[in-house]
Order: sequence, then C-alpha cells, then structure tokens
Amino acid sequence: MNAKASHCERCGTGLSAYREEGRERSRCGACGFVAYGNPTPVVAAIVEHEDGHVVLARGKGWPEKMFGLVTGFLEAGETPEEGVLREVNEELGLRGEVVGLVGVYAFTARNELIVAYHVRAEGPITVGEELEEIKRVPIARLRPWPFGTGEAVRDWLARRG
Repeated sequence: MNAKASHCERCGTGLSAYREEGRERSRCGACGFVAYGNPTPVVAAIVEHEDGHVVLARGKGWPEKMFGLVTGFLEAGETPEEGVLREVNEELGLRGEVVGLVGVYAFTARNELIVAYHVRAEGPITVGEELEEIKRVPIARLRPWPFGTGEAVRDWLARRG
C-alpha cells in the first residue's frame, strides 16, 4: 500500500504539509521537493481458464472467504500487457494471452490505479508463493464485488451480455 511520505526522497529532510490547487501536498523545506503521492500502477487479470471458468485468487494473509483477481504492481520497463502476463505466470504458473483491456480503475483506498485485462490461459495451475489458494468459478456464477478489482469484473460481465 502507498503510505504518505514523511521524509524527502531527495535529501531526507522531514516534509511539511501545505495546500496547492485545492489539494494537500507535502513539501521539503530544505530543497523544495514536492511529494505528490501519485497512485501506484497495478495490473489485474480476469483469467479465463479452460472450460469457461475464471480463476480467483486469495492472497496470503487475506480473510478466508476473500478472493480477487490476479494482481500485481507494474514494474519499471514493462508495458501493462507484459506486467499482467508476468503476474499470471508468477501467481498461477500459466502462460496467457491478453484478449483485451477491460478498463482502468481508481482504487483510492490503497492509492492505486488498476489497469485490468481479460487474459485467456490454459494448462495446469501452479499456485505461486504470494497466494494462499485459488478457486475456479464458472463464468455464469461469477459475481462482482463492490471495490477494487470487482469493478473490472462488473464491466467485463456486462460486456459479455
């Protein structure tokens, strides 16, 4: 999660709050650096896996019944498409293909910008180190949730009819 910075990333001096353009910002009194607190880009995959199922994942430390899409932070030097395919491979052991962009969603609770894709993959799943478990849900039984990647599921299902 993106925490608000308390020290300057340039010189290490403590940051002070001020208002600019109607927003609260943090500025370094020593060097003038402004910490904007921009959102972190996250990629998410609606993984359509063999026989009309979508793979949902439960991360380590998540509540027992909480599942979501395969997600991860976009890394330097990769496109969002490359990043989402990397995450599908790391978390599920699958090679996938991007079918299309589902949408871009602000997840303000975590100061993230989610870039969600529909990814088609096949083969045996190997649960990665970051996950506690996965479940395969028939598309006909898939239901969106009211936050985070659930908005992408809602939009994807709506487009399917």
